[in-house]
Amino acid sequence: MRIGMGLNYSGGFAETAAEVADLERAGLDIIFVPEAYSFDAVSQLGYLAAKTERLELASGIFQIYTRTPSLTAMTAAGLDYVSDGRFVLGIGASGPQVIEGFHGVKYDAPLGRTRELVDICRQVWRREKVQYQGKYYQIPLPPEKGTGLGKPLKLINHPVRERIPVLIAAIGPKNVEMTAEIAEGWEPIFFHPEKAADVWGESLARGKAKRDPSLGDLQVYVGAALAIGDNVDFLLDFVRPHLALYIGGMGAKGKNFYNDLAVRYGYAKEAETIQDLYLAGRKEEAAAAVPDDLVRAVSLIGPESYVRERVAAFAEAGVTTLTVTPIAEDTAGRVRLIEQLREICN
Repeated sequence: MRIGMGLNYSGGFAETAAEVADLERAGLDIIFVPEAYSFDAVSQLGYLAAKTERLELASGIFQIYTRTPSLTAMTAAGLDYVSDGRFVLGIGASGPQVIEGFHGVKYDAPLGRTRELVDICRQVWRREKVQYQGKYYQIPLPPEKGTGLGKPLKLINHPVRERIPVLIAAIGPKNVEMTAEIAEGWEPIFFHPEKAADVWGESLARGKAKRDPSLGDLQVYVGAALAIGDNVDFLLDFVRPHLALYIGGMGAKGKNFYNDLAVRYGYAKEAETIQDLYLAGRKEEAAAAVPDDLVRAVSLIGPESYVRERVAAFAEAGVTTLTVTPIAEDTAGRVRLIEQLREICN
């Protein structure tokens, strides 16, 4: 089992980057740099490439709407170059809240756009002249849509790799099926090991049946809060607001993918309550309404023996990388948690 971590730079990026080097020495395998509606991820990934040696660097995630497919490919190739082949292109559709609410771009056709974007990226990385006439992207742009002066071009530089790993964040049945078909990696959210097969098993099987063998086995990256000790149960309360934000606040009624996931896990009544409370501005009550068993299932919080059991459960469910959020007061504490988890996962 590999160990990953999402970058949390709320306390200052320079300080966080210095900590990443310590985490790398402690056994961390991959770091994810988020974008959402904060600083862009590209500049930070480039900075981390210069500050690390072995660690894989992943965008976690680039959403697919605000960069053209060719620019996404160029950016990935550039980050792979400055990191000596350590970049993983994490992409996802995000949601209307971010795409329309922050970027002012229409949120539509996430599956079709993702599939075409991946096709175009791989064409760019192979240094082929990019020629693609899809439903959502046409390269070169046909005369009726532009000036008619565009000609096929290929990437000037030679990429370090012509196949940069693509990781897709997906939770919907059709999106997961597509991910299992075309991507090197899959990143679900709030992964419940005991219920994952019921929720995603059929989608994964359908996608893998169409998968190109050259992609290798599908790598599964799953996030989880991490705290190891005999008296750490109180830290479960740190997880509740995050779950409540997504289940309750990431979209309107009927348009919240994360709420839908909670329903598919079997928490329909609880999901409705969380959403009603959150949208009414009662965020603390929404967090308190998140079911205890859901909080525990998606986390790694408890004594070492318990965490070891949960790691085994994640592995049994097909997880290949645990992307953890170590809950500790300082760098030394976070490093120690990664070291402990490394011992458990070996």
